[in-house]
Amino acid sequence: MAKRQSSSRPPASAKNRLPPSKNRPPPTDNRPPPTENRPPPTENPNFLLAALPSADYARILPELTVVPLTLKAVLHKPGEALRHVYFPGGGFCSMLTVLEDGTMVEVATIGREGVVGLSAVLDDGPTSSVTMVQGASDGCYRMAAEVFRREMDRRGPFLDMVTHYAHALVGFIMQSTACNAVHNVEQRLARWLLTAHDHMRNDTFPLTQEFVAMMLGVARPTVAVVAAKLQKAGLITYHRGQLTIVDREQLEAAACECYRTAANLVAAVAQHGRAWRTGKR
Repeated sequence: MAKRQSSSRPPASAKNRLPPSKNRPPPTDNRPPPTENRPPPTENPNFLLAALPSADYARILPELTVVPLTLKAVLHKPGEALRHVYFPGGGFCSMLTVLEDGTMVEVATIGREGVVGLSAVLDDGPTSSVTMVQGASDGCYRMAAEVFRREMDRRGPFLDMVTHYAHALVGFIMQSTACNAVHNVEQRLARWLLTAHDHMRNDTFPLTQEFVAMMLGVARPTVAVVAAKLQKAGLITYHRGQLTIVDREQLEAAACECYRTAANLVAAVAQHGRAWRTGKR
């Protein structure tokens, strides 16, 4: 049975979960994430872990520690060796590139479709990026980097799932690079809000303009103007650090093509996992 680190955050309410959307990756499980009073589910809420055959999952389960994802917590810092990788069961994290002046810009988001700390497969050297929690969650599965490398070296289903996700992540990063260079701030903000909505599975979630400005690499006043425009159009509401998606369909229309492309990459990871579980791979 997985080890666990206690959390005081209550599990997410079922009434807050969102209905399926054509652009939202399908869930693997409708059960809430584990807490200190609930053992990890047999079918893990993380897409990669859920796809593993029962024997493989049973083997790695003792190596997983259940930890909470706390908003704004930094999981990996530049110059520090990767000691752990993280398999989110909810919420999401941002991968950030850090410039010489300290400016940070998001290049990818990682939720329960993936794993945080992929570079640990190479060696135990220092990372060059920052990984920060953007969406809090009670259920995240932490694994020691050396165990991660050992499981990859087995060259079994674990390697297959992680490699498939790695390809999707590279595609996500490439799409984000093109998006930041070509599309306007309104399109990019709409894309980011939709992605956060998918990860959080709740219409309302905490968000500050300062945080969004950092994610998009723009000035905070620019975010304020664009967010006000979306709010006036009835797509979102924003009050005291809480953002609510009001009209998702119109928000998708306001976003650039990059949202749909990235959502399809995530959906492909989930589909690959289902193929493993059903033996149709």
